[in-house]
Amino acid sequence: MKDFWRGLLATLTLAPGVVAFGLLYGMMARQAGFTHWEAWAMSLIVHAGSAQFTALGMWGNTNALPIILTTLIVNLRHLLMGASVAPYLRELSPLWKAILALWMADESYALAIAEYERGRGNHRYFLGANVGIYLAWGTSGLVGALLGTTIPDPTRYGLDLVFPLGFLGLLTTFLENRTGVTVALASGGLALLGALLLPGKWNIIVAGLLGSGLGLLLEEVKAAWKKS
Repeated sequence: MKDFWRGLLATLTLAPGVVAFGLLYGMMARQAGFTHWEAWAMSLIVHAGSAQFTALGMWGNTNALPIILTTLIVNLRHLLMGASVAPYLRELSPLWKAILALWMADESYALAIAEYERGRGNHRYFLGANVGIYLAWGTSGLVGALLGTTIPDPTRYGLDLVFPLGFLGLLTTFLENRTGVTVALASGGLALLGALLLPGKWNIIVAGLLGSGLGLLLEEVKAAWKKS
């Protein structure tokens, strides 16, 4: 239980960003025509900020299938996240793996993988981080929905900037060497270029895959250089 609470408490540093983004989601969901209970249920069931905002943007303009397919594409990054953390979970039962995968969010993944790389991570810490983010996201989504349309344009207060700024903060924990910096800069550049050339959110997926491939190539080159 000690590691669970350690993971749960670690999310407190990220909670302000999660809460601000959750409030924005809740208010925008009400403006899209959701009841506060429907908005809250979406946060609890979907538990994916980018997918939920994507769904809101498409709500009322198309049927269910395009929304499902688009949000699936947006969340394909979880395949990359899962692949990177999988080596640390090999000894766990399928049930544990399913529980961790179900609740894994970008923020809890970042906290967990950083602890694994430091040699202090385990599945209980990972679960604690997952639960902490889940509680912050679900609660803030409900509060935002209850606020409803009392704030006509929540983006004017800069709430929409909190989420990307939070991710920039998470990114800095992985920039420990030249390889990490190179991959981060290359992935960012590819994502910006892809946004100009590719439809929808494919730029995120393509940049993630190419960036991962670049990281693997650089690690192989580094290993070969050390052997020579």
